[in-house]
Amino acid sequence: MAKTPKAVALGSALRQARVDKGHKLREFAAMINRDPAMLSRWETGDRIPKPEHVAQILTVLGVNGDQYDDIMTLVYGTGEPQWVATTLPEQRQQLAAYLEYEQQAATIIEVSPLMIPGLLQTADHIRAIMSGGGVPAGDIPTRIAVRLGRKEIITGGSPARLVALVGQAALYQGIGGRDASIAQLRYLLEMMQRPNVELRIIPFGMEWHPGLEGAFVLIESNGPASVVFLETRRSTLWLHKEDDVNAYKHAVDMILRVTLSPQDSARLISELVHRMENRGDEPDHLAKVEP
Repeated sequence: MAKTPKAVALGSALRQARVDKGHKLREFAAMINRDPAMLSRWETGDRIPKPEHVAQILTVLGVNGDQYDDIMTLVYGTGEPQWVATTLPEQRQQLAAYLEYEQQAATIIEVSPLMIPGLLQTADHIRAIMSGGGVPAGDIPTRIAVRLGRKEIITGGSPARLVALVGQAALYQGIGGRDASIAQLRYLLEMMQRPNVELRIIPFGMEWHPGLEGAFVLIESNGPASVVFLETRRSTLWLHKEDDVNAYKHAVDMILRVTLSPQDSARLISELVHRMENRGDEPDHLAKVEP
């Protein structure tokens, strides 16, 4: 059976709990009287341990309290084709699983009609989003560092391919003010020079296309099976069943038909930057740069 996102999250949590306690895999397998190969498969999400096995692992490790409860929430429904996270503990575990999938990604396709994708955001852009979203001021520097650190996925030695299909409206949001907006747009142009980054703008005035239904991320991975990630304000949804993933792959194909080429997208962004710098005020939200 293919890995499920929840199995990856459970395995990642078990591995981290073991590492935090300073135990090597073979050493700890002997402590719980399990085959090291089976423990390894549990930790990678290739196999799903029974609830009593997870409870045994956590008890031997001395994990208790909130951490114990958080990990045990992943034990049930682990093999189901959809994973909806509505509680804070599950959302934290989903983020851990998402980062795991990102690290093993071959291609990340992000459809973002209204916002600049996270992997392409500047520090000032991230700060403005988090401040406006009510993130406690003391937590913002750490969160910025985490998000910026994720860029290694597309800037490192063996980078994943990023395909960003971004709505033209995202270029006009003015998040962080004029200077931050200009810097963000210039950063997009810089990132578009990378051979593994393809950014295409979905221009205003198109007929209906699936991008109008909302944002989503499709991760095609070298490790676990491809997954789709959708996020709302209060919950997140993971899809990994082949039929579901294929439906979003088809949606990507449909959206690509209405996007500008990378060259025309870069020209549109460059013209917007030029107008903003020369005008010296906030971006005109009603203005439209023709492709």
